[in-house]
Amino acid sequence: MLDTGCETGGGPPSAGVPDAPCELVTVPARHGLEAVDILRLRESVGPVLHDGAGGTLGFLVPPGTAEGWDLPGSVCAPAHRRSGRPADLPPAGTGWLVPPESAQTGTTEPARLRAALSEAARTIAAAEGGA
Repeated sequence: MLDTGCETGGGPPSAGVPDAPCELVTVPARHGLEAVDILRLRESVGPVLHDGAGGTLGFLVPPGTAEGWDLPGSVCAPAHRRSGRPADLPPAGTGWLVPPESAQTGTTEPARLRAALSEAARTIAAAEGGA
């Protein structure tokens, strides 16, 4: 099983499902898809969730990332229930865009994610003529 740095909660683990605490950086889908492409090219993308409606993507990152995360247009929060117990991954209404077993890394390293999201924002701005 790939060690993604994220815990699945109750029940038996299945192949490729995270099994330790983690946090989740959530971004709008378009921004996230650009960042996934950038990270894949650099062989540094970890597991990525997408919501059922396709409006957001969530990058699994190591615990402690939320403390210093301040990138506009994104949110970083612990992936656990209010009880403090880990959440089941993927949560209801979401699925894997990059499943743990297909990810290039266990979690996405925060500095690389920040750089990819910044590059993605510049790419989107340039495509919209607002470079």
